[in-house]
Amino acid sequence: MDGTRRAAIRTGQHVAVVQKHHQATGELTEGIVERILTKSATHPHGIKVKLSSGEVGRVKQCLD
Repeated sequence: MDGTRRAAIRTGQHVAVVQKHHQATGELTEGIVERILTKSATHPHGIKVKLSSGEVGRVKQCLD
């Protein structure tokens, strides 16, 4: 499942995100969603979340 719909993402979910400084390479970082930062229902580049590790990025894949 892709990460463009806010309804598909929940706190505690295992996801893969792309951080701002990795957008050019598309390097993904895996982690657990601590907080959903995007307020709108959808976003074309992915919903922005904060991971439990403190990293912030846009969801590219939901892994569970």
